[in-house]
Amino acid sequence: MNAPVAPDPLRPWPDTVGWRPISPRYYLVRLAVLAVWVLLLAAAGVVAGVLWSAWMFAAAAAVLAAGGVRAFFLRRSIRAWGYAERADDLLVRHGLLIRRLSIVPYARMQFVDVTAGPLERAAGLATVTLHTAAAASDASVPGLEAAEATRLRDRLAALGEIREEGL
Repeated sequence: MNAPVAPDPLRPWPDTVGWRPISPRYYLVRLAVLAVWVLLLAAAGVVAGVLWSAWMFAAAAAVLAAGGVRAFFLRRSIRAWGYAERADDLLVRHGLLIRRLSIVPYARMQFVDVTAGPLERAAGLATVTLHTAAAASDASVPGLEAAEATRLRDRLAALGEIREEGL
């Protein structure tokens, strides 16, 4: 006799919801940020190695290696992001090793924030953040095409007005 399977707390994680992915161009934005930080830290390690100790060259090499590992897993990390609009709530998922599923009821939303840094603007992307009364329950969807971010913002604002409880 088979033992009953415990319910998965991350349901509806993979297959019961029509997930929408974020833009693949967000990978390039994150890769550029990673490259800048890795190169700055490696350069600092090289300078410190020349001025103080040869051990700092090893630190610079470790920074380059860690940056390479992060770059390797970055694409999968970006693909793990997704969001789904349902009748009463918005679902946001992300994470590879530690998966996270946020469910934000439209009636609980206080306001919707759309942001875009210089690299995101250059790539035509934006981040939509939903704020609730409880700060811990805020949810963000990064890497959305600008038009999709505008559509999602307007839809969420309209749903908040319809319910007369949120936005």
